[in-house]
Amino acid sequence: MKAEETRLEAPAGVHLIHPIPPLWDGACTRLILGSFPSVKSREAGFFYGHPQNRFWKVMARVFADAVPVTIPEKRDFLLRHHVAMWDVIASCDITGSSDASIKNARANDLGEILEAAPIKTIYVNGKTAEKLYNKHILPRIGRPCVCLPSTSPANAAWSLERLTGAWRELILPS
Repeated sequence: MKAEETRLEAPAGVHLIHPIPPLWDGACTRLILGSFPSVKSREAGFFYGHPQNRFWKVMARVFADAVPVTIPEKRDFLLRHHVAMWDVIASCDITGSSDASIKNARANDLGEILEAAPIKTIYVNGKTAEKLYNKHILPRIGRPCVCLPSTSPANAAWSLERLTGAWRELILPS
């Protein structure tokens, strides 16, 4: 592994390897995949680490629970609600946190999670994750994903209330 592959911040043209392991246990029935961790998430060592990302607020509202703050609270929250978490991409060239800059992507292998946990639905957080999933993972596993509107602050057209409503409708059983 080259030294630049372990950097958290990626100047243009640097290849990064996903630094965060998947979170799941044998009771998870939902799998939520992002595209690739942001700079802030890579620094924090956990998913959705940027304070402006609305993921944790949306999830707390969907499940009528308190917003988790610490990494242990976030892990407990996800597992308590039977949600597995990872990203589509295992490694890629990326500039900063820009999903639009992702090139030379290699997908994560979801096999271990899908074989050991009773995942009923695979969700992706946003259109970029959906595009990457459909290109790199769907042909291998044959399981379609459900695209959730992105919780990224770049998706400013969606208010917290609108995101919560859409996520609740798609994630919670009728």
